[in-house]
Amino acid sequence: MLLSSIQIQGFKSFADKTVLKFGKGITAVVGPNGSGKSNISDAVRWVLGEQSTKSLRGQSMEDVIFGGTETRRPHGYCEVTLNIDNTDRTLNFDNDSVAVTRRYYRSHESEYAINGVSVRLKDIHELFMDTGLGRDGYSMIGQGKIDNIISSKSGERRDIFEEAAGISKYRYRKLEAEKKLTAAEDNLLRLHDIMDELESRVGPLAEQSKKAQKFLELSENKKKLEIGLWIHTLDNSKEALRAQESKIAAAQLAYRETDEALSDFDRRAEENTAYFARLTSEIEGERLNISNYNEEIVKNESYITVINNDIEHNKGQINRLAEETAQLGKSDEDAAAEATAREMGDAVETGTLLDRAWRPRPDWVMLGLVLVVAAVGLGLQYIWNPELDAAALLGRYAAGAVCLLAAYFIDYT
Repeated sequence: MLLSSIQIQGFKSFADKTVLKFGKGITAVVGPNGSGKSNISDAVRWVLGEQSTKSLRGQSMEDVIFGGTETRRPHGYCEVTLNIDNTDRTLNFDNDSVAVTRRYYRSHESEYAINGVSVRLKDIHELFMDTGLGRDGYSMIGQGKIDNIISSKSGERRDIFEEAAGISKYRYRKLEAEKKLTAAEDNLLRLHDIMDELESRVGPLAEQSKKAQKFLELSENKKKLEIGLWIHTLDNSKEALRAQESKIAAAQLAYRETDEALSDFDRRAEENTAYFARLTSEIEGERLNISNYNEEIVKNESYITVINNDIEHNKGQINRLAEETAQLGKSDEDAAAEATAREMGDAVETGTLLDRAWRPRPDWVMLGLVLVVAAVGLGLQYIWNPELDAAALLGRYAAGAVCLLAAYFIDYT
């Protein structure tokens, strides 16, 4: 087993990554005071698992990390790797080269590795037992170390001699076995105490076990009953659901029918609205026609008023003529004939005036209208004076008609 090299980075004064290689024979490191020679041995001691800050010449473990200078910033961690040639298999490790690495952070976290595989500090201690490189080894002897060995107690010297004799490993295993035996005895004693305590509880626990068994049986029955109840509830729910679905289907059918009826009603309402709009337009037209008819009625009423005035005037003339006839003492027929002639003359004059006013062009329609007006005048005279002889009135009408025809032809021929 040979120390082949050591790689240091961020450890104390080694700010940069530094690799020191060692060959066969003796290697000496020479330098002035304060140049960091002792930091190399501290790095070897530290990577092998040293936990004492006093042995590393510091106040705390953070002191092993490079603290920085005026021109360089301090590092956040330090790392040291020890490379050992294990060709002779001195170390109990199946590899020709063994690289032991330790890394420490300012957050007080440590990492250990062997050939890049993370391990425990205990694994490193066991690897170097009986090689002289352990934590209690004699391979690293510093200044004043011989005096400490000579002046140390017999127990401490015995540890050094056992390490040199190669029995420290077995002593360590013995101590570990004794610790395990002590822990087993303690566990056994604790088990006896637990057994004693549990034995005192066996009776009550047996009773509780019976109750628990009864509880489990009742729980099982309860579970079965609950399952049956749930099944019954589900069946009832299914029946109720089917009934509700039937109601929903009927309601949907009624809804569709109602919706169709509503749509039909809306359609008819739209048709009625259009029909009402058309009727409104027609009513407006009829109102306009009525207004026109009213105007014509007003005109006709004015015309009728004129005719009524003429009739009243003619009645007055008839009465006057009747009085004159009575005063002259004529016979009834002569007086009647004369009166009729006069009345017919007046009627002819009135009819002629009306005919000229109504339609200035001579035609048979106007002549017939004049005759009708004369007949109406005679009828009204008979109604107003029923004592008059109807035959005489007809005779007067006939005479008047003959006179009217004669006058008509005379006037327009």
